[in-house]
Amino acid sequence: MFHTGAMTQHDPIPRNDPSLCHRAVAARDKRFDGRFFTCVRTTGIFCRPICPARTPAVENCLFVATAAQALAAGFRPCLRCRPEAAPGLGGWLGTAASVNRALALIGEGALDEGSVAALAERLGLGERHLRRLFLHHLGISPGAVAQAQRLLFAKTLISDTGLPMTEIALAAGYGSLRRFNHALRAAYGCPPTALRRAKGGAVVGEGGPVLRLAARQPFDWPGLLAFFRLRAVPGLERVEGDTYVRAIAIGAARGVVTIRGSAEGLVVTPSLDRPEGLAALVARLRRVFDLDADIGAIGAHLAADPLLAPLVAARPGLRVPGAWDGFELAVRAILGQQVSVAAATTLAGRLVGAFGEPLTNAPPGGPSRLFPKAARLAEADLGGLGLTTARARAISGLARAVVETPSLLDPGPDLDSAVARLCRLPGIGPWTAQYIALRALGEADALPVGDIGVLRALAEDGVRPTPAALLARAEGWRPWRSYGVLHLWSMP
Repeated sequence: MFHTGAMTQHDPIPRNDPSLCHRAVAARDKRFDGRFFTCVRTTGIFCRPICPARTPAVENCLFVATAAQALAAGFRPCLRCRPEAAPGLGGWLGTAASVNRALALIGEGALDEGSVAALAERLGLGERHLRRLFLHHLGISPGAVAQAQRLLFAKTLISDTGLPMTEIALAAGYGSLRRFNHALRAAYGCPPTALRRAKGGAVVGEGGPVLRLAARQPFDWPGLLAFFRLRAVPGLERVEGDTYVRAIAIGAARGVVTIRGSAEGLVVTPSLDRPEGLAALVARLRRVFDLDADIGAIGAHLAADPLLAPLVAARPGLRVPGAWDGFELAVRAILGQQVSVAAATTLAGRLVGAFGEPLTNAPPGGPSRLFPKAARLAEADLGGLGLTTARARAISGLARAVVETPSLLDPGPDLDSAVARLCRLPGIGPWTAQYIALRALGEADALPVGDIGVLRALAEDGVRPTPAALLARAEGWRPWRSYGVLHLWSMP
């Protein structure tokens, strides 16, 4: 059933009604940036809805969901509006949770060397079923999405950084400079060197290239920063003013990333010891800071609850803070069981100081150690850190389980199976499993039912609801219970 009236920010993407899409393009409506792309048959170019070029006639337009679809159909990216700079795809797929999870893994390089079959296995799906899901929701294959992401990320690095072309080819996931040159020529009709801006060249910061990541608006950077400031682990992370800095390991790359908020989203200055980690870093950042959530639709849905309505109005851009690494978040969740946030952060700092890998390229006074890997903690003596025996045993057991099954903390086919899998581990109960699902697995519908902060926020006349009552009330928040939880945690 198609729309017949005016579009709003929360409408489904009306690509089957060209007149409505054309209306958004003619108005240069920023609300639809990244939600669809316009392929112009007469020029062979595809654009964002906000492109400043003259609006083509509607009969010459084909509207598609993704830049990958446009590329697969043989259209070239516009050099004026730069489709590679549009907000990302994932958050508005709604019920296509498996596709969202697959997109996150593809963004982090799952298909750079791995196969679609291996990706499907990580998601607990059959390969044929995963391909069917992609064709149904996106109209293209997982491989076409990976190719498009490599191409568009390469274009971003060409336009916005001063990296040499050989490093850009490696960073974007191309196995050779020849393949890189061929892909860019095929997509843009010119060699990569011709795409680099003739004036001004690179945008370079003190620590390396500067990347600008667009977020769907509104975007509550102060809220995210406050969340990470409260939980910043000494030696691993630091929050100063409006800046977040942390030590990172992305594949074989090691280094530090500095992140600031901007009107569009994030300004990122990575300082890595090798360029291959850049593409995976950008995908990780989009997930950690929840840049692609369809926050308008989520807020409109949650505002139906009388308690959440004023919270949504006060914080319309609130996001779910993600995790840099599933194992790290799981360990930190165990450390946080039945203690304050400050106490858990102190314990995590001791763990990092004792067992974290030191960075050889750490900046003066900045984060200097990585979070310990599972293999290190699986064999470590955790005594002397102030951990209870039960907590130390739980961390050791988790580490051994991850060493045995590296995909243990990967996103799964659904929330229930992920929680059940986690609860089979010693020391992890339903609250911890739901918390891990909420922050590390990207589960938008996770709900830590016994969470004291949530129950306290829902108290009436000083009486907290039972977990069963919370479950019943939160039924109306689905499929975005995680965002309801964050609003309640953020209550003054």
